[in-house]
Amino acid sequence: MTTLRQLRFLTALAETRNFSRAAELCHVTQSTLSNGLKELEDRLGVQVAERTKHSVMMTPVGEDLADRARDVLARVKDFEDRADREIEAGTTQLRLGAIPTIGPFLMPRAMPLLRAAYPDMKLYLREELTDSLIAGLVDGRLDLILIALPYDLPPQIVTEELFTDGYCLAVPLSHPLANRNTLTGEDLSGRELLLLEPGHCLQRHALSSFPAILFNEDRSFAATSLPTLIAMVEEGLGITLLPQLALDAGVAKGHTLGLSGLPDACPRRVTLAWRKSSALSDLFSQIGAHLRDASSM
Repeated sequence: MTTLRQLRFLTALAETRNFSRAAELCHVTQSTLSNGLKELEDRLGVQVAERTKHSVMMTPVGEDLADRARDVLARVKDFEDRADREIEAGTTQLRLGAIPTIGPFLMPRAMPLLRAAYPDMKLYLREELTDSLIAGLVDGRLDLILIALPYDLPPQIVTEELFTDGYCLAVPLSHPLANRNTLTGEDLSGRELLLLEPGHCLQRHALSSFPAILFNEDRSFAATSLPTLIAMVEEGLGITLLPQLALDAGVAKGHTLGLSGLPDACPRRVTLAWRKSSALSDLFSQIGAHLRDASSM
């Protein structure tokens, strides 16, 4: 296979008409350059230069190939420069996936910060469940993902925790646990919880929020979103745990609920994740800092 190195040897020889000066131009020894050009001639089956003890004369085909090599090398340089500009500018296109219990409540606050920091960046958002986001990240469909831990992740993914997200108990106003300042796990022991349908990591996180307490899942209904879950509670059909991030973003605004704090609950860990092999790790960490700032706004 013809290599870029051989093309650089060829153009250097065509420019200098001297093996020694061509080798200096390519920062290699003269023998390395000579061997590389001989391999190129053998590969192509043509002679690119006529050599004597005192001079080098490019053959007609050698001159033509040298011109073509210059064009190839220029295109390669443009190719590399394009990638360099992408990194230096903070990239112009980024595909971010987020789970439905984080994205709608964090990204509206984060977007103005990201636009100010990266005015040339086009951010494409995808809202999917955790398993789909992880698969999309691994196969390259997504560049980074916003998820909640704990969750089992493949080894090719690196994570950066942004913040922790606690819970409040949401009950109908007539419920005896409505609007308490704080509750403990003992207050919830044995109670049934309305939860999101399987596939939402919040379902598993809510059930494990008090590891020593046994929760029962109300299987008569499984919600597809937090607004649906809130509506079910408001109608007196059960109780649930709501993440503080969503409450701070106003998910319960306009609804008649009794909300009580759960300071002892194990929070979920909101985390940004990307492939270990990505060349944009520094940028992703910077984006994580903006997301962290947005969470406290």
